[in-house]
Amino acid sequence: MDIITAAFPYLLKGLQVTLHIFVIAIILGFMIGLIMALFRLAPIKILNWIAKIFVDAIRGTPFLVQLYFIYFGINSLNWISFNNTTAGIITVGINAGAYFAEIIRAGIQSIDKGQTEAARSLGLTGVQNMRYIILPQAFRRMLPTITNQSIISLKDTSLLSIIGIADLTQQGQIQTAATFEAFKIWLTVGVMYFVIIYLLSLLSNFLERRFVLR
Repeated sequence: MDIITAAFPYLLKGLQVTLHIFVIAIILGFMIGLIMALFRLAPIKILNWIAKIFVDAIRGTPFLVQLYFIYFGINSLNWISFNNTTAGIITVGINAGAYFAEIIRAGIQSIDKGQTEAARSLGLTGVQNMRYIILPQAFRRMLPTITNQSIISLKDTSLLSIIGIADLTQQGQIQTAATFEAFKIWLTVGVMYFVIIYLLSLLSNFLERRFVLR
C-alpha cells in the first residue's frame, strides 16, 4: 500500500490530464459531428461529398495512424506546428467527430418527416425547424449511442501517452518504471479508468431515464 500511496498523487495528476483532454475533445468532436451530419443531409452535393470523404477516411483508418499523422506528419511541415496536447485533442476530437456524424445523421433521419412539413406550415425556416424541432427530438434518441462513443473515445486517450502526453497511462508507465511494481500500479490505473467510465455510464443512464424514456 505504501507504493500505491506514494504513486497515487502522480496517477491522479495524470487522470486530470486525461479528463481535460477528453472533455475538450468530445466537445470538439460533437461540433464536428453535427456539422458533418448537416453536410450529409444538405441538398448541396459538394457538401455531401466533403462529409462522406471525411467520415469514410476517419472511420477507415486506425486511431494510432491518425495520431501519428497529426503529430508527426503535420508537424513535419514548416508552416504549422502542434504540441503534443493539442495534437492529442485534435486527434480524439476528429476521430469522435466522424462517428458522431453518423450517429447524429441517423438521429435526424429517424424523426418523422411530417414534423418538418408541420413546421413549414407554421412559417418556420429550415434553420428554425432544425434547431427547435428536429435536433431536440433527435438528441434524445441518439443520447445513449453518443454516450457509448464518448466512452470509446475516453479509452482511446490512453494511446496519447505514445506522443509523450503525461496522461493516466503515461503516469502509470513512469510509476511502474520507478517502483518495479507493475501489478499494483497497473491494477490501480485500471481501477481509475473503470471508476471514471462507470460514472460516465451512470450519468448516461440518468440522462436516458430523464430525457429519453419519459
